[in-house]
Amino acid sequence: MLKKFLASKDGTIAVEYALIAGILVLAIVTGVAELGRYMAATYDHVADEVTAATN
Repeated sequence: MLKKFLASKDGTIAVEYALIAGILVLAIVTGVAELGRYMAATYDHVADEVTAATN
């Protein structure tokens, strides 16, 4: 796959690979952002429970 990309004289293959890479990056960034929100909510909940238990 990499050899084909590097040897390609046609720009369409490069554009297709760039689009695929862009979609993958977008999916990864979205997933990591959502995971961050979930983890923040979880830690907030744990902090609230610890605070309530110590009062």
